[in-house]
Amino acid sequence: MSMLNVEHARVLAERIWEDEIVPQLTEYIRIPNKSPSFDPVWNEHGHMEKAVVLIERWCRAQSIPGLQVEVLRLPNRTPLIFMEIPASGSQSGAKADDTVLLYGHLDKQPEFTGWREGLGPWTPVREGDRLYGRGGADDGYSSFAALTALRLLSESKAPHARCVVLIEASEESGSPDLPAYIEQLGSRIGQPSLVICLDSGCGNYEQLWSTTSLRGFVGGTLTVRVLTEGVHSGSASGIVPSTFRIARQLLSRVENEQTGRVLLDALYTEIPPARRTQAEAVAEVLGDEVWTQFPWTEGAHAVTNDRAEALLAHTWAPALSITGAAGLPSIENAGNVLRPVTQLKLSMRIPPRVDPATALQALRDELERDPPYGAHVRLEAERGASGWSAPDTAPWLARAMDEASLAFFGKPSLAMGEGGTIPFMAMLGEKFPEAQFVITGVLGPQSNAHGPNEFLHIPTAKKVTCAVASILAAHATR
Repeated sequence: MSMLNVEHARVLAERIWEDEIVPQLTEYIRIPNKSPSFDPVWNEHGHMEKAVVLIERWCRAQSIPGLQVEVLRLPNRTPLIFMEIPASGSQSGAKADDTVLLYGHLDKQPEFTGWREGLGPWTPVREGDRLYGRGGADDGYSSFAALTALRLLSESKAPHARCVVLIEASEESGSPDLPAYIEQLGSRIGQPSLVICLDSGCGNYEQLWSTTSLRGFVGGTLTVRVLTEGVHSGSASGIVPSTFRIARQLLSRVENEQTGRVLLDALYTEIPPARRTQAEAVAEVLGDEVWTQFPWTEGAHAVTNDRAEALLAHTWAPALSITGAAGLPSIENAGNVLRPVTQLKLSMRIPPRVDPATALQALRDELERDPPYGAHVRLEAERGASGWSAPDTAPWLARAMDEASLAFFGKPSLAMGEGGTIPFMAMLGEKFPEAQFVITGVLGPQSNAHGPNEFLHIPTAKKVTCAVASILAAHATR
C-alpha cells in the first residue's frame, strides 16, 4: 500500500504545476527542437541544446535529497539527461540496490499544417485546462512530472527505491542514439525492477491508464520512375504510363484499398486472449469515444462499427499510412505535364512480436517485384522499430495502479494497447525481462500529438504526477 499523503500530494502538485511547470513548458514549447530526422543539422541550429538547458536548469533546482543531474554527450549523437536519486525511507536498508527507471524524451515532431487561427507549433497558448503547442504533451512534460513525483514523496516523507531518470533527445526519430547511452550507462542504471514511461496515451481524462502493448514500425520512401524528365501530357499520355497509377497498383499488392487490410501474412501475429479481453473492457468504458475522439469531417466514419475490433485493429494489426509525397507540383503550379517520377512516404505500423526486419523485407519484396511497364521501382527503407507487449502485471502493481487512480482520479485504472511506437520499450523489455512496466501518459482524446493543435491536458498531467508518486511509494513497500 502507498504511504503517500494523498491530500498533501494533490495540493503540492497543483502548486508546482501552476507556479513552476506550466511557465517552463510554455518556454519549452517555443523552442523548435525537432528530432534529428526532421532537422539533420540540429546541432548547428542549437534548438536541442536550448531545450536541454531549460530542462536541466529546472531539474537541478529541485529540492530532492541526493539528486544528481548530468547531461551526457556522445560524439555525433543527441544529448541525454541522466538523473539519479538515492533510495529514501525504508528503501535505505536491505533493498537499497533496487532501482526504478523513469523515462521520457525532449525532442519534437515537425510543425505539420492545419493549426487553427491563433495557434501554432511554437506558439504556446493556454485555454482553460489545455496548453497548446508542439511537444508539451509529447513529451516535454515528462522530466517535470518525474521529478515532481519524487518531490511529493520527499515532502510526504514516503519511501521510494533508488530512481534513475533518462530523458533522451532522439525518440521521435526512432531512438537511434539511445542504445549507445544505455550501453555506456549499464552499470549506473543497474537492474530496474520497475520501469515507468511517461510517453504514452490515455483513453480518457477520467482515470489512470497504462499501456500494455505498442506497435512497431517499418517504412520508407517508395519511388516509381518511368522517364528521365517530364513531358507534355497531351503528347505522352496513353503511351507513357502514369507513375502515380503504377504506385497505386503497387500499393494494392500490400493493402486492400476497400478495407485497408494489409495483405502480407508476415506482418501479422496471433492476438493474445488477454489483450482481446482488455480491448472489450476498454470498449465498454469508452463507448463511442473509441472513434469520436478524432476530428472527423461531416459524414465520415470509422472503418468498423465494432468498438473492440477497432481497438484491436489499432493495436494488434498492421496498418499502412501514406504520410508524404514528392514529384507532385502544387496545384497552383501543376501544368499539363506527365510527371517522370512519383515518390510516396510509407508508414507501416506492425503488431507487437513481428520482427521489423522480416516485415520490411516482405514489404520490399512485394513492392519491387516484377514492376509494371518495366518502371524503376525502389523502396528506400528507414530505420524500423520493434513493437512491445508487456509482461503479466504483478499483483502488487495492479493494486498500486488502482489505488493511485482511485485516489487522484476517483475511478479505477484501465489498461489497453496503443497504436504508436516507443522504441525504448522493446529495448528495455529485452534487456530487463524481469522488470514490471508502467507505461502511461497524457495523450488523450483530441490531444493530437504529431498533428495540428496538439495540447497538454493540465489537470490530467497533475493527476498522473501524483499517481506516479503513489506507485513509487507502493513499489518501495511491496
